[in-house]
Amino acid sequence: MQTVLFHSTIYGPVKSRRLGVSLGINLMPNDGKLCSFDCLYCEAGFNAQGPGHEGIPSRESVKRQLSKKLKAMSQAGEPLDVITFSGNGEPTLHPHFKEVVHDVLMLRDRYYPQAKVSVLSNATMVGRPGVAEALNKVDNNILKLDSAIPATLRALNRPVSANVLPEGIIADIKQFAGQCVVQTMMLRGSYEGHVIDNTTPAEVDALIEAYRQMAPRQVMLYSIDRPTPATELKTVPREELQPIADRIAEATGLTVTVS
Repeated sequence: MQTVLFHSTIYGPVKSRRLGVSLGINLMPNDGKLCSFDCLYCEAGFNAQGPGHEGIPSRESVKRQLSKKLKAMSQAGEPLDVITFSGNGEPTLHPHFKEVVHDVLMLRDRYYPQAKVSVLSNATMVGRPGVAEALNKVDNNILKLDSAIPATLRALNRPVSANVLPEGIIADIKQFAGQCVVQTMMLRGSYEGHVIDNTTPAEVDALIEAYRQMAPRQVMLYSIDRPTPATELKTVPREELQPIADRIAEATGLTVTVS
């Protein structure tokens, strides 16, 4: 079974196809996975591998490690476009997420003031005031919505809580109208005999309505470009994604990009 990719709290920098030269921050365990979703396509593998034994890094540890890394990169003259919260699960699950964001912004301003701070989140925790407050302070608040149809979201993203439904996610994301980026993974395939395809006209129609309600500053459409734990998923080629993006942009007036 595919397992965790990130074996340290600070990793990279890596070249991101969407964000540029990115230094990653993994707020979840280095030897396990902890997430409120269990997505079929997650590059860190399924939640079944367990949370490991090392636990979640402390605020102090994240600050110390990031400061050391940024100082070394700055002294070496290395470029940096973005500091990205990602990793082995949902970063906003960290109990001191707001405080960690404060520390990261302070260190960014000290060493790489031109760099952006991005958070990749599945949006399940944005109803928490501290999380929302922190996300309002970062440069790129990138939130996931892969389907606005409950059955598809549950089959594709497999939320841990039965209470997580598209309408709740959409309602929570609306608080960031005009400021956040909504990211949608487009794919098709099957898992355990069930067909999954969020590129159908009905799926796109539902997404269009959701995007209208959320009113993000940008919509990002993308597809699989790495191995996935569910092996029967298929990449949607760019030549198919672009017409979908064009349709969404025309219907909503939003900026829609394909990567």
